[in-house]
Amino acid sequence: MSSLQDQLSRLVYSTDKGRLCPECGKELTACICDELADQQRLAGLDGIVRIRRETSGRKGKGVTTISGVPLAEQELKALLKRLKQRCGTGGALKDGVLEIQGDHREPIKQLLESEGFKVKLAGG
Repeated sequence: MSSLQDQLSRLVYSTDKGRLCPECGKELTACICDELADQQRLAGLDGIVRIRRETSGRKGKGVTTISGVPLAEQELKALLKRLKQRCGTGGALKDGVLEIQGDHREPIKQLLESEGFKVKLAGG
């Protein structure tokens, strides 16, 4: 971790380049922080897609969460769109975890297995 002096003395704007990323120090248009984070997430996966139903923190409303999908973020968004259309509900992508509103574990499992993923139903 950087010292406080290092954190306060970082360059955040340059008249030559414009705004700079505080993490990597490159221009915001050429920042590679998101790509590096995506690569780290993909490196930590074991190749098994886990589907579970969650209700905690959602006022009793159930959602189906899909984690461990070995795809880049743009491909995850496209997969999420197909899943939402297949289930006829809404959903979101949060930190590499796909969330689909409602309990749709079986149709999601069938769709993911047809696309070649190894799928496990997790939780109760």
